[in-house]
Amino acid sequence: MRFLGINAIFHDPAAALVVDGKIVAAAEEERFSRRKHGKRPLAFSAWELPEQAAAWCLREAGLSPEDIDAVAYSYDPSLVVQRPEGDWEDLRTKYAVRAPAFLATALPGLDPGQVTYVPHHVAHAASAGLASPWRDCAVLVCDGRGENVSHLAGRYRDGDLEVLAAQELPHSLGLMYEDVTQHLGFLRSSDEYKVMALASYGRPRHLEALREVIYTTGDGGFRVEPVDWNGYAKALRKGAPWTSDHADLAASVQARLEEVLLELVRWLHERTGERRLALAGGVALNCVANTRLLDEGPFDEVWVQPAAGDSGTALGGALHLAQAHGEPAGPMPGAALGRGFTEEELGAWLDVARVPHTRPADLAAAVAAELAADKIVAWFQGRSEYGPRALGHRSLLAHPGHARNTERLNDVKGREQFRPIAPMVLESRAREIFGRGPVPSPYMLFVHDVHPDWAPRIPAVVHVDGTARVQTVSPDAHPMMARVLSEFEARTGLPVVVNTSLNTAGRPMVDDPRDALECFGSSPVDVLVLGPYLVRRGEVFAS
Repeated sequence: MRFLGINAIFHDPAAALVVDGKIVAAAEEERFSRRKHGKRPLAFSAWELPEQAAAWCLREAGLSPEDIDAVAYSYDPSLVVQRPEGDWEDLRTKYAVRAPAFLATALPGLDPGQVTYVPHHVAHAASAGLASPWRDCAVLVCDGRGENVSHLAGRYRDGDLEVLAAQELPHSLGLMYEDVTQHLGFLRSSDEYKVMALASYGRPRHLEALREVIYTTGDGGFRVEPVDWNGYAKALRKGAPWTSDHADLAASVQARLEEVLLELVRWLHERTGERRLALAGGVALNCVANTRLLDEGPFDEVWVQPAAGDSGTALGGALHLAQAHGEPAGPMPGAALGRGFTEEELGAWLDVARVPHTRPADLAAAVAAELAADKIVAWFQGRSEYGPRALGHRSLLAHPGHARNTERLNDVKGREQFRPIAPMVLESRAREIFGRGPVPSPYMLFVHDVHPDWAPRIPAVVHVDGTARVQTVSPDAHPMMARVLSEFEARTGLPVVVNTSLNTAGRPMVDDPRDALECFGSSPVDVLVLGPYLVRRGEVFAS
């Protein structure tokens, strides 16, 4: 059977396709529309659908809308309890009720009667529990909001979900973190990771006060009382310089979030007795908290959905329907579920653009040589990533041994200088260099402590708190990148390279060859690798 998943109601619209028990494709609309997060999470944008992502998923499988057996829409308007937010929330619900008709218009030939509403947090849970490597596990979902709740705690047994707790709105850890994000001058429901990074520069001196207003209730839920953030630090305008007060507020909120999550997972472990935990929801993208849950929590293993935010509910919805129809489709084969291009297609793009290029006999060795010479490399290989992390398919690579490369890459991307850049490391060498976090860690969703002997050798990827958000690479899962790392180590003695997303500030990650060429042409990147082809900046602009 063929199941199409759709996320559209809040932000990060996305589509995913499951066919005959196999995850075939998953992609976010932002990669096609080139609008960061696809749209803003406003009630009057709820009608906007991932039309391009859905159409591509069908093309990837050679299907037409008529071929789809069922569509999962990851929001159930029948669960919404009217709240005093006003008419805009009414509008969101009205759009969701009409989603089947909107989808039939966007995908001509689709039968509106095939659209099934999957509760938002059930879709999140499925994206974790059903996509994880396990059939039996505990599952925790925590985000801003769904129809009427902001959290779900439960377990999967042989693919079936048992819900054990759900926190009703308005109490929400995700919305609390969004409020702080906005108060600190960042874009809410977008820049929460900046708060996590800023927290490392501060002291959690407001932690005791926050414990009075953000706390668990002993039954698997929690409370978030109204907080006057101005009492801790003055609100920042966008782009204004931050102070120690702002860093201390970020540190305090981050620390309290971690404490509450630890209390929630301990309750969940007591109720389930499971050894394994799967996480989803936007809060699960907080890699600092994830590491603390693994390090101090009661679960032996923790798996996080790579597209843990709302985009992942498209995949979760499709997986949920597949399970319900007796066609379980997990585990997730990896995050490279988006668009890919043949060598011929990539070469044609370079020819049309009249860009001088070469095809090295040993691409990995050629790229390693450029990196060893301290060149910044734009890396475009295989299918694009599903989720917000660059995982060696649409990446910017650089030498980790030069401290200045942190500032250099943040300048390339137009980012704040307090933000860290991440290391990619051979899986077989990871334990020698990084501690505390899990190995393997292929999705860059945990932080690891950098061993003291190694920190001076790879300063570009060591955050101010001595951690790094690591991606491990195995030859089986990513043979070309593993070879680049091996060749780089042969030249430098370092089995690590810098890996950050191939984009500039405010833009989605590069997805197709045109995006790659535009990014290369508009930013101070030295080398572009497009499939088997290598482009050097000096050769392009000298021609």
